[in-house]
Amino acid sequence: MSSIGLDAARTASFEDVSRSPLPVRDGLNPSRIRQPDDGMWATTLDYLLERFPQDAVRLREKVAAGEVVDEKGVAITETSGFAPRRFVYLYRDAPVEARVPFEIDILYRDENILVVDKPHFLASTPRGRYIAESALVRLRRDLDLPELSPAHRLDRVTAGLLLFTVHQAARRGYQTMFAERRVTKEYEAIARYDAQVSTPVVVRSRIVKERGVLKAAEIEGEPNSESRIELIETRDGFARYRLIPHTGKTHQLRLHMTSLGLPIHGDNFYPDFYDVAAEDYSNPLRLLSKVLEFEDPTTGRLQRFESRRTLSWPDESGRGDSP
Repeated sequence: MSSIGLDAARTASFEDVSRSPLPVRDGLNPSRIRQPDDGMWATTLDYLLERFPQDAVRLREKVAAGEVVDEKGVAITETSGFAPRRFVYLYRDAPVEARVPFEIDILYRDENILVVDKPHFLASTPRGRYIAESALVRLRRDLDLPELSPAHRLDRVTAGLLLFTVHQAARRGYQTMFAERRVTKEYEAIARYDAQVSTPVVVRSRIVKERGVLKAAEIEGEPNSESRIELIETRDGFARYRLIPHTGKTHQLRLHMTSLGLPIHGDNFYPDFYDVAAEDYSNPLRLLSKVLEFEDPTTGRLQRFESRRTLSWPDESGRGDSP
């Protein structure tokens, strides 16, 4: 059921899944479909068949099996009337995905949070072509934690620290903590070394990201992003940098390094986009979420976590070891 499971139907978000009449199954939230404000369909099934004609066979099978339900959990049948503005819920078919051949390291777990060390190339949450092969779904399945939810996110190509909440009641406090920037974050990156670039340096700019556009952009205007860049060490024309973001705009660190003339090694977006095959793991983005430090909103304790991962230095070919 590719169109319903992956593209056209909205997957219930991690915040609203608690209001879904269907629980998480096999690590995945149910998909949620809103019926239009009006229409000439006699039944809900008629509407679904018109919206997803390529999935007609599977839709009929799911309805016959009682796997499509309304907001109250009542099964939709072939004769259930079209209900304007009402939601229906159903499970996507489990996607067939090639396994991303890197493991998630668990660093810490208590009754409220789970902190992991994510590898490069593994998505944080289900999105696009990466559904089952995401950190969230893997961890829900492996640890039997159906309420697991991300408190923040990392790009698929960024490695390092990722914090999840273990149950629904803990979710708001930790997500708010990140949203209000009450978390100290440190990253590491490898890029070329340029003695003409004085460090430490603070970069401020206005970053915008348009929906449906792959790259973010820096534009004229009042800055809405800020990063501090520090030099850690140099080696064979490259350098390892410490990056401390004070804001959290999309691709902020990648853009700020590029603006200094120091694009992060392995970045296929900035300054120029080039395509990389999904199964090509030979040249990871040298960007690592290294440190998370915060006052725990539940216990009040100071928590500090540090990634055990290290970034590989580029070799003579300009690539280097896989993660």
